[in-house]
Amino acid sequence: MTILVFDVGNVLIRWDPRFLYERMFEGDVARMEWFLANVCTNAWNLEMDRGAPYAEHVAALSARYPEWEPYIRAFDTRWQEMVPGDIAPNTALFERLLERSEPVYGITNFSREKWADACARFPLLTRFTGVVVSGHEGVIKPDPVIYRLLLDRYGLEAGACLFIDDSEKNVAGARAVGMRALHCPLGFDLEAGLRAEGVEV
Repeated sequence: MTILVFDVGNVLIRWDPRFLYERMFEGDVARMEWFLANVCTNAWNLEMDRGAPYAEHVAALSARYPEWEPYIRAFDTRWQEMVPGDIAPNTALFERLLERSEPVYGITNFSREKWADACARFPLLTRFTGVVVSGHEGVIKPDPVIYRLLLDRYGLEAGACLFIDDSEKNVAGARAVGMRALHCPLGFDLEAGLRAEGVEV
């Protein structure tokens, strides 16, 4: 049996800071993109996924860029606006797997604080057979350590697992430790992709 291992952000639930900042920047796309490329960058966000507390991380960045402080603070206080909802076809498939009592695991880059928020809002995220959350472990994908944590903690064979992620780097990371992996960008037909991998869904 193939054991499915899901990413969360942009596989099961939608996440993009632009959902928030398009409103805050009132349609000034160029200014918004400059801000996301130079102030609240992806690398900065990943440090919170690695375990840095939001309050400290936001305060440190605000001290560097005081003119952007309200926008930086909103990354924390208005985080829910970056997550407009679930990705319905994928969560429906996830539900079907649960109904069949199949084991379903997760590996996600997610801050400790926001993971708690997301689980309260999306109870489906509490139903993994087992999940490794980067903010709890102090390590992020695609570091091989995070994949091995899942395998060792739950006694899984790498070759029996199929990892699903929207990031090609994270897919490559899973393959590097011997897992099968499926790249699932936004709009990808996950059910068809799994069938092509020989998984009954």
